[in-house]
Amino acid sequence: MNELTRRQREIFEFLRDNYEKFSFPPTLDELCAALGMASRGSMHKHITALIEAGLVESFADQKNTGIRLTSRAQREYEACEHALPFVGSIAAGKPIEALENINYMAVPEVLKSDKPCYVLQIKGDSMVEAGIFDGDWVVIEQRSYAQNGEIVVALIEKSEATLKYIEQSPDKVLLIPANASMSAMVYRPDQVEIQGVLVGQMRSYR
Repeated sequence: MNELTRRQREIFEFLRDNYEKFSFPPTLDELCAALGMASRGSMHKHITALIEAGLVESFADQKNTGIRLTSRAQREYEACEHALPFVGSIAAGKPIEALENINYMAVPEVLKSDKPCYVLQIKGDSMVEAGIFDGDWVVIEQRSYAQNGEIVVALIEKSEATLKYIEQSPDKVLLIPANASMSAMVYRPDQVEIQGVLVGQMRSYR
């Protein structure tokens, strides 16, 4: 799904997450209504892209013509139903551009929380004294708030993401590394958005 637009991904995820609820595959008009899209032509263009990607297909009988997941997409969904989205890399060091290349990764239940979570891979060494090393995968509980002292995914100026300890006060936000050779980064509160809090970690020794 790496080459899909945000809207195409939204349509696919709606079909994926709701396909068992439909007695008949939804029509373009029904999809437009469900997703708040006014243009049927625009929906048709997105569906065409999803068909070309092998993710959805048209289905017709005597009553109606609708859109459903392909058998391949259903198999992949069932295989990753209990997996978490792996959304790319994040800096543990100098902030790097946030990525949104969605795949899925199997994660032990004990590393998740009961809230929506996703997985990021660490790039850099600013969190080594917290036991978080370059190449590790971290499990992030998706939320927009954190307690001081928690390790968070912080989106800076809506363009760069980093993993750091956070300390918040009314006039500033500190993003603090776990590496004695590095200094804390200081921002105004309006410059920083919390996108999640660390709840788990995985590592490969290969």
